[in-house]
Amino acid sequence: MNKFQPLMWIVLSTIIITLVVPSILVLAFSNSPKKYIDASTSQDFVESTNSKDQTDKKSAEPSIDVSVYRTLTKEVEQIPLEEYVVGVVASEMPVSFELEALKAQSLAARTFLVRQMLSNSTINLPEGTDITDNTQFHQVFKNKKELASEWGKNYQSNISKVQKAVEATKGQIITYDEKPIDASFFSTSNGYTENSEDYWGNKTPYLKSVESPWDLKSPKFQNETTIQVPKFEELLGIKLDSDVNIGSVLSKSEGNRIKSFEINDKKYSGKTIRDKLKLHSSDFTIKREGSEVIIHTKGNGHGVGMSQYGANGLAQEGKNYKDIVHYYYQDITISSVEPFINKMYVKK
Repeated sequence: MNKFQPLMWIVLSTIIITLVVPSILVLAFSNSPKKYIDASTSQDFVESTNSKDQTDKKSAEPSIDVSVYRTLTKEVEQIPLEEYVVGVVASEMPVSFELEALKAQSLAARTFLVRQMLSNSTINLPEGTDITDNTQFHQVFKNKKELASEWGKNYQSNISKVQKAVEATKGQIITYDEKPIDASFFSTSNGYTENSEDYWGNKTPYLKSVESPWDLKSPKFQNETTIQVPKFEELLGIKLDSDVNIGSVLSKSEGNRIKSFEINDKKYSGKTIRDKLKLHSSDFTIKREGSEVIIHTKGNGHGVGMSQYGANGLAQEGKNYKDIVHYYYQDITISSVEPFINKMYVKK
């Protein structure tokens, strides 16, 4: 045997092992069944099958400006939609609230805006504008300069928190029957929210009374208002006698607020008395003490829709913003704003 033959066999064996065996392994694995699912695909599947809401977390930011009429300056500001939502949330809800409560407020604020922009009503709306900052008709709005002046050294941390909440809900609105809802909200309930028909007279299927026990811890839960007798008589168009107890409750709503009230044979709705006397709530008691009328109220606001302090209470219990809006607005869907953007462009 040639003395070089063993060496040749060793070299040849090495070449065979290096080239052939990996090919066999690759072929074997390529023909075997795939036993895993890509993590990102699995997550998307879980979210799409388990959620009743129709939002896309990666949806593009709506590219439309909002014409906001500023009541004090009587000027119109052009604000990008999402920046407008930041200004509303920062103005309407305490920034100290839980992030999930701020997210719920973001959703309500954006929905309120979209519904307003799609409406054909120009009542209380200056020509060429989409919305005002008058709370009697619309939502409070403050721009960045105003917020910086209000918050001072806390501006950066506060605005960052609000922006985070708005960003988390970007492009999302609340719908019912594929239309933006009347996303009514208020500060503090009396322990229950109110049926829309019991306060405004119009029945809205998603604005129904629910318990809201978290509000009892709100600093705005109880209030006292004092009015001089002559002023009280003027506001309600009546003449009081010397009785301590004033009037009697004729009926109450499901939300335990006064629906009908009688004073000296004259009947009023609870809303009318609240409006005329500028009370915090339509859940009230009235007594006369000498030359003054003392009125105690429970809750702060009209009571219809989402309670802000209730939303914060739910968030403190670990509920997320979707849980919160589904609780206060019945049978609704969280939807993308995109289908409505084109309609808003046409209207503008």
